[in-house]
Formats: sequence, structure tokens, C-alpha cells
Amino acid sequence: MVAILLFVSLILFLLLSIPIGVSLGLASLTTIRTMDCISMTTFVQSMIQGLNSFPLMAVPLFTFAGEVMGKGGISRRLIDLARVFTGRFTGGLGIVTIVTSLFFAAIAGTGSAAVAAIGLIMIPAMVKNGYDKGYSSALVATAGTVGVIIPPSVCMVVYAVAAGASISGLFMAGIMPGLLIGAGLILYSVFYSRRHGYKGEDKRYTPGEIWQIILKAIPGLMIPVIILGGIYGGVFTPTEAAAIAGVYGVIVGLFIYREIKPSDLIYIMYRSVLMCAPVLLIIGISTGFGRILTITQVPVMIADAILGLTSSKILVLLLINVLLLIVGTFMETNAAIIILTPILLPIVTRLGVNPIHFGIIVVMNLSIGFITPPLGANLFMACQVGEISFDKLARKIWPWIVVMVALLMLVTYIPQISMALPEAMGVI
Repeated sequence: MVAILLFVSLILFLLLSIPIGVSLGLASLTTIRTMDCISMTTFVQSMIQGLNSFPLMAVPLFTFAGEVMGKGGISRRLIDLARVFTGRFTGGLGIVTIVTSLFFAAIAGTGSAAVAAIGLIMIPAMVKNGYDKGYSSALVATAGTVGVIIPPSVCMVVYAVAAGASISGLFMAGIMPGLLIGAGLILYSVFYSRRHGYKGEDKRYTPGEIWQIILKAIPGLMIPVIILGGIYGGVFTPTEAAAIAGVYGVIVGLFIYREIKPSDLIYIMYRSVLMCAPVLLIIGISTGFGRILTITQVPVMIADAILGLTSSKILVLLLINVLLLIVGTFMETNAAIIILTPILLPIVTRLGVNPIHFGIIVVMNLSIGFITPPLGANLFMACQVGEISFDKLARKIWPWIVVMVALLMLVTYIPQISMALPEAMGVI
């Protein structure tokens, strides 16, 4: 009865267009006052404990680092570098966009930032070279999804806090799935480009030009080396790595590329606060929400109900994937992770699924929500930067969603794609 009231009231508040964080709080308070399942003191203490987490400090720090790097000219240098090596191939500008998104994902840790930073440059360039605007915008939106899969990833930090998993292990586990997604998107891009006659660029670079482009890109390329090398070398923790990434990004933007001014840092910090404050609010309230679920044993009941239907790992993972894909279309990603992880994790662990592997499955599912109508965040960003209507972009995005779901199935049912690197490096 508690679970029914909790979720029905949550759905009702969401249907009233109340923000997700506030809806979670109102649903929790409604249930507490009606059912007296836990005390208000316990609920508030759970909220505070949810935010009193050293790993969680990485969320605002990585958000700030991503904003600094997006404004500091790094994306343009990465695009120039990708153009040198892949721009001449069939569908070359599409390949450039995807490769640059992989690089940018290893720097910023978010998806929409990549869509904005790369789309502003690449969508007009593709259209100018004869690419369809809808296809170009859909490509940029989809390529941006790797931002939460390739480390560092804010979503992985949130999952690690919710699941009690290793952030380092999750970061390492995201590398191969991220590269797999990049390869899959490139293959589809080349296939589509051949069918529609999208050729590569005619420009040929001299050795001197190539060397200059490489030199200019090196400061940006050093960011993932510093972050991941420092974490896995035992030099600093992921949270400390986030702080170092922010400082390094400021140095690169101010003194090396000189595309941001000291006065810009105030606005960048303001933007970072606006982006991460709702996330932290959701995390705090979701922890209290999850406390109600735990005390009333809702996750155990749901796990027993699902496992009572079938004990097949294949079917259970398929059902969970379907659920997460549906949830990702209408719920904010970090809120979905905080709410669903305590419910779904006991189910998969009883079937022998490693929590690190399951974390990658969760993040990949919800990243597809970034490009799924009607509420895909990357779609709206691509509409703005590509100056295209949402309806036209929504029609063009479905083939990319099919590709992403196919790649998700590979990662779901072949655990070694995620687990090989963490196991080899001994981080789990």
C-alpha cells in the first residue's frame, strides 16, 4: 500500500508539470503523512546523508570543468584534428563529428555540452557540403550521448553513489562500450553517406599544417590523460581529478588558447551552478525517497515479483532494458538512476550480474533517452544549434535510436565488453 501511494502520487505530481525534484519531495511527504511509514526526522536525515558524500563533490566539479572546456576553444581544436585524419573519407564530416564527440566526452563528462560545442561548428559545415540538415542534426545529437558513457561521466558518479560501487571501476568499464558506440555510429554514418552521396572534404593538408594542428590540439588531448592517468595511477581520487580538470581547463582557456577572459569565469561558474544544483537537489530528495522504499521493503517485493515471473537472466535483463528505455524518455537521467538503482540492483545481483556491468547498462539505456522523443535533451539542443524544427529532427532520429539499441544489446549480453578492462587493471 505504501509503494502504491508513493508512486501514484509521484506520477500525479509529474503529470501536473511539477519539477521532478519537487515531485519526489511532495510524493514522499504525502506518503509519510498519510501512512506514517517513517518519521520526518529520518527522512530529512536521509536527505542530508545522501548529499554528505565526498564522491558526490565530483558532480559540480566535473560540471564546471566541462563548461570551461566547452567555452575555452578545445572543441574547435579537436574538430580540426579529426578533420586531418578522417575528413577525406566518405561521409567524412560525419566521422569527424563522431570522433570529436568521443574526444570531447573524455573531457567534459556530459552530453548536451558536446552537442552545443560541436554542433555549432559541424552542423553548418555538413549542410554547406551537401548533407541533409535533419541527418546532420540527428548525427550530432546521437554522437553527444557518448558524453555520459566514456569517462569521466557525471551519471556514473551518481550511479556509484546510489549503488555503493567503485567510481574508478565504472570509469574503466565505460571505455570499451563508449568506443563500441563510436564505431557503430561511424559504420552507420558511412553506410548512410554512401547511399546518399555524401563525400569527404577535398582539402589536403601539408605536413606543416598537420603538425601545427596536432600541436594546438595537444593541450586538449592531455585532459583525459591527466584525469584517467592520475586516477588509475593512484595519484588522486576521481573527485580530486574533477577539481584538477577544472583548474587545468581554466589554465588552457585563459593562457594557452586565450578564448576565455577572467571575467568569463563568473558566468561559467554561474552556468555550472544552474546545471548541477537541480541534480544535487534531486539526489538529496531521492535519497529520502529511497529510504522510504528500503524501510517498506519495496525493492525486495519487486525483485521477488519479477523473479517469480522468470528466473532467466536474458529475459530479466530484457525487461529491465525496456523499462529503462521507457523511463529515459520522460524522466531526468540522474533522478532515474537514484530512484531505480535501489530497486533494480538487487534483482540483477541475485542473477549474478556485476554491479559495475549493470551500471554501464543503466547509463547506456538512459543515454538513449537523450535522443528519444518527446523529451530528449540532446534533441532540443540540436534543434537550437542546427536551427531545425523538432518535428523534422524527430523523424530523422529513429534510425540512430535503432543503432543505439542494437549496441545496448551487445553490451548487455556480452559482459566482457564492459568488464574486460576493469578486470585486467585490477580496479574491481
